[in-house]
Amino acid sequence: MMSAVLKNVLLLLAFAAAASKDLNSQSTVATQVQPVAPSSTTRNAQDFAGDDACRSCHREQVETYHHTAHFLTSRPADGSTILGKFTPGNNILKTANPALFFRMDEHKPDAKGKSSTGREPGFFQTAVEGTPPHTTSHTERFALVVGSGGKGQTYLFWKSDQLFQLPVSYWTNLGWVNSPGYRDGFVNFDRPIIPRCLECHATYFEALPPPSNRYATTGFALGIQCEKCHGPGREHIAREASQEKSKAVSASEAAILNPARFSRDRQMDLCAWCHAGHGQALVPSFSYLPGDSLERFIDLPRPDPEAALDVHGSQVEMLKRSRCYSGSTMTCLTCHNVHTQQHDLAEFSRRCLDCHKPDSSTFSKPDHHVSANCIDCHMPKQETGLIVFEWNGKRVRPQVRNHWIKVYSENDTPLESR
Repeated sequence: MMSAVLKNVLLLLAFAAAASKDLNSQSTVATQVQPVAPSSTTRNAQDFAGDDACRSCHREQVETYHHTAHFLTSRPADGSTILGKFTPGNNILKTANPALFFRMDEHKPDAKGKSSTGREPGFFQTAVEGTPPHTTSHTERFALVVGSGGKGQTYLFWKSDQLFQLPVSYWTNLGWVNSPGYRDGFVNFDRPIIPRCLECHATYFEALPPPSNRYATTGFALGIQCEKCHGPGREHIAREASQEKSKAVSASEAAILNPARFSRDRQMDLCAWCHAGHGQALVPSFSYLPGDSLERFIDLPRPDPEAALDVHGSQVEMLKRSRCYSGSTMTCLTCHNVHTQQHDLAEFSRRCLDCHKPDSSTFSKPDHHVSANCIDCHMPKQETGLIVFEWNGKRVRPQVRNHWIKVYSENDTPLESR
């Protein structure tokens, strides 16, 4: 959920593989949705103040938030953000094609800021094809990191003002791997990064006229920053600076949004923005403002209630299928505190016990004891079919937490909730 991970978060891990698959599907109810006028919602870089401006008044929230997967879901590529190794012996990805391998290189600057190799300093991916001495190569520079690294990362490069995905990604438990959507054994540097991908892995990008992966190369805001959920903050900061410290102001006067005050539907819309599938954009990306009705901006998939859902990117739909959701007023924020890291399953389980009392019929089965971990049984991790990459001759799929809260069999086959 907006409170969990991201498309990192995942290999943020909503890699473009999942996005491109959903983009080709057509919603059956698109004609029922009336999009807003783009001119009334389009934002620009000047609307955003950045997290450092928030820090002056909200230091504790900002500092804890900056350790979360949401904030870390995209960053500039450098030695501190790229997890893969560039040392000899650790910087090679062999492929199914014996005449093709990929090499990851770091070109360090000298005292004058120049690289001893003759290249500009930085980090690079090179595809080397052929049999020595008759080889050809293609090199591109790491520009952006996508994915917090909890599961893995993928990388983007600029070609003029177009963004593309690099063909080699990093998987935390495996090392360098073929990026999702790239075929093992082939040289390819042409997977475009479309706006909907960035909308879930960044706070702001200015999209330019086609092709679809053109963006302004300055003024973008990486990661899910404060203003992604609270709205652009420059006006709020200006108003706060002009207010007397003792004067209380209303929410509208504050010119900032607080998702905790949204209605249930609007809270769920905010999370669904990135955790309910790719959908079809109805207006330019980055037009949606938290608190608005999301269906006017994105035509999200509306699967058959009986159809299977993939655990990646469908957290909101899965939660809404849960009896816990339909029988209560819960939202994603009931369990998730987005301002801090949350990995303690016992803490999540205590949220379950707010409703499921140990002395109730919920625990009437003799082998059902109250424990510190409701999550692994009732929200198991399962493989996703939307992020698939090839490594060492195998097709590998990461596991993602299933948000359909229910009773599962031992082999993770869903049973009817009871």
